[in-house]
This record gives sequence, structure tokens and C-alpha cells, in this order.
Amino acid sequence: MVGSNFGIIYSGSAGSGQGNASSNVGQGSSSHSALGDRERSSAPGSHLSDFMLQLEDYTPLIPDAVTSHYLNMGGFHSDDKRIVRLVSLAAQKYISDVVDDALQHSKARTHMQNSNTPGGSKAKDRKFTLTMEDLQQALADYGVNVRKMDYSQ
Repeated sequence: MVGSNFGIIYSGSAGSGQGNASSNVGQGSSSHSALGDRERSSAPGSHLSDFMLQLEDYTPLIPDAVTSHYLNMGGFHSDDKRIVRLVSLAAQKYISDVVDDALQHSKARTHMQNSNTPGGSKAKDRKFTLTMEDLQQALADYGVNVRKMDYSQ
């Protein structure tokens, strides 16, 4: 399985014959221990433990101090930096999805404006601007209601 988002690469599956048998060459191990290594590498918990080990070296876009601050404000305290980085990674993914959806809304809005105008410009080299309307539509897809403040109060 290849996870291109996080640089996680797992070599062939346990049934493919590529497993961990090559790591046992020259160690004088029996076929029973090679089978045990294959079973351990294909266990569901091994993928999670590998991922948690990779979080130690990964630096998310949201700094650990910022994530820790907001976790502490929410009543969660953790000394394990891997947990904090896991939350940072989840927040980064969420923000990335929202911004990507906002970009799609912006492209659709721009396409509709160009198709209504005769001789509309080509959208090939167009730069897009994130507007509040696009962000409102994208956040509405995730169940977040955003509206302007009433200044009369």
C-alpha cells in the first residue's frame, strides 16, 4: 500500500511472497520465524504503530506549540508529541479539504460568469482569489454555518 500524502510506503503484502523473508537471509532462521514476521507485519496494529513512529520525524504545517495550546484550552493535555502531531495533521487535512472545496466553488462561479459574458476570457492562465462567498459555500458542505455579524447591535 502506498500513501503518497504522508510518504508511507509498505512493501508487498504478506501473501505475495515478498514479505520479510529477505530480511531473514543469513541469520539462520527457520521458516517458522519467517512466517511469524509475515504475520506480525500484516497485523492491523503494525500499520498504526509504523504510522505513529513516522510522526516523530514529521513536521506538520501547524506548529506543535499552537496545537498544544488549543488542545489545552479544550481540556486535553498530552506530553506525547506524536499525539499532538496527529491532531495537527488531522487539522491540516481538514483545512486543506475546505480550501480545495472553496477553490472548486470559485472555479464554478468564474466559469458561470465567463459563460454568461459574450467573448469571455479563457480560464487557462487565470489566478483565483479566495472570497468569503466561496468559503461560506465550502464550509456549508461540512456543516459549518458562516454569516456576517450584525453591526446594528
